[in-house]
Amino acid sequence: MYNQLQFRSSQEIIEQHGTLVKRIAHHLLARLPNTVVLEDLIQAGMVGLLEAAKKYDASKGASFETYAGIRIRGSIIDEVRRGDWTPRSVHRNGRRVAEAVQVIETRTGRDAQDGEVAAELNISVTEYHALLKDSAESRLFSFDKLTSPQDDGPGEYIAGSEPDPSEQFEQEDFVKAIAQEIKGLPEREKLVLSLYYDQELNLKEIGKVLGVSESRVSQIHSQAALRLRSRLKEWR
Repeated sequence: MYNQLQFRSSQEIIEQHGTLVKRIAHHLLARLPNTVVLEDLIQAGMVGLLEAAKKYDASKGASFETYAGIRIRGSIIDEVRRGDWTPRSVHRNGRRVAEAVQVIETRTGRDAQDGEVAAELNISVTEYHALLKDSAESRLFSFDKLTSPQDDGPGEYIAGSEPDPSEQFEQEDFVKAIAQEIKGLPEREKLVLSLYYDQELNLKEIGKVLGVSESRVSQIHSQAALRLRSRLKEWR
């Protein structure tokens, strides 16, 4: 536990591992709107670091850095949840898009195209792309957000508290369902998710790979998220 780390004070913990907090905070900040303040994320991450030091058990096998990284990330995500900046109109539009995608794909048996979704929403393709842009810029994409029944804000499955066995089992099934649905995405959307989350490229770098603008990558990313959300509706 805490005494296994042989830290004499909270200040020493911060001095030895503060760079880990800052690295995680900067990584998450790059995926958030410019209204989010880095110092707030770092402060939340420091709380997660101190909690990790209190609860760390070396006998479990994980290094302290690995364990602390999860706790720090969870603490920052919790702070993002509490300070949700997204207008409710953006959440509503996101639900509308997901519902339109589901209707079209149920009716046609294939991937919904941009023009079809726009027509289903009775808006122009330009207006539809603007909705995707708003959705991509105003919230942190995460897989539990796809099926959150409250639609109140961003979040991630990596959190500070440990789930009970039944919750963990359900979470594992959910992750498997996501993986399966990602395989069925249109190739370009699947590639964007892979480059963004597996390779950790930013939108500009992905645009260079695909030969499209950064704005178009953002649209594809948002469309993939909303398409997944529509296909995972039964998990809500």
